[in-house]
This record gives sequence, structure tokens and C-alpha cells, in this order.
Amino acid sequence: MSQTLKPLTAAQKLGVHLPATPEEFQHAELTRDEVEQLKAEPPEWLVELRRNGPFPRDVVAQKLGISRAALGRNGLDDSLDAEQIGALLADPPPWLLKERRTYTATIEEKERAKDHRLHR
Repeated sequence: MSQTLKPLTAAQKLGVHLPATPEEFQHAELTRDEVEQLKAEPPEWLVELRRNGPFPRDVVAQKLGISRAALGRNGLDDSLDAEQIGALLADPPPWLLKERRTYTATIEEKERAKDHRLHR
């Protein structure tokens, strides 16, 4: 028998915000195979959520090019949809520009450290 996943875990694996999913999904325990099937052949609600959101925090952070911690530091505790993310990207506030520079520098430093370890 295949292991079942809690709805939150299934939503995370699908990259969607659980409260935005259909009621029946929020209360279902899916098997890994069922989650893989949803990935392979997403129903319309899943396609729509992936396209327009609202998105979970990790997806919001990725789309903005910042860390999840940066979202919290700047008062973005709720999920955002594509329109809200688009507005932030079109006219980035100073905090977003600063957090993007910080995030980029952090990633670059991690890459340098990784390269240094590999070439010792």
C-alpha cells in the first residue's frame, strides 16, 4: 500500500497554497502516486492556481528573487497572487531592491564557497 500524504504536504509538492485549493483537496489524504498523477495531468483548478496563485510563500519568494525570511522581515506574511507579484516587480519598493541584492550576494557567496571546497 502506498503511503498517504497530508493535504499540506501534497499542496507543497504541487507548489500551491493549500487554502486556495478546492475543499475536497484540503481534506483528502493522497498517495504519492495520486500526487504524481496530478503533476502529470493537472486538473483545471491546479493549472489555474499554478498560473495565477495565490502562491505559497516559497513560490512568492522565488518569483520575487528573495528569501522567505525577507518576506517576513518586510511584513509579507500572506500569500500573493500573480497580479500582486507583478505589481511589486513592475515598481519595486526600496526594501525589495535591497532584499534582492542581499539574496543575490548570499547565493554568490555560497557558490564561491562550494567552488572553493571542490577545488581544494
